[in-house]
Amino acid sequence: MKLKLVAAFAVLALVFTSCGEKTDVVESGTYQGTIKEVEPEKTEIYVETADGKTLELYCTDTTTLTRDGNTVEFSELEEGQNVEVQVEKTGKRLDPISVIILE
Repeated sequence: MKLKLVAAFAVLALVFTSCGEKTDVVESGTYQGTIKEVEPEKTEIYVETADGKTLELYCTDTTTLTRDGNTVEFSELEEGQNVEVQVEKTGKRLDPISVIILE
């Protein structure tokens, strides 16, 4: 029994340490940065701001995605793009209100 418990904790530790990188929670507002990573299956992006913060953003049906004033699909987001994101802080989570592709 003890061995099973230790094994379970080891697996959980591995899962949590391999689930990505350290992210930051910022106040509600608008931020500019560069997309570091795109995870299409989760509709998630990681944006690195100019001051080195990494924002983890899960886009939803209510998140507006635009380029040159036109609505675009999530599939248009790519690593390396410069973006402006408007986020709302909800507890320790950031909800993206809008993502504007700047280039």
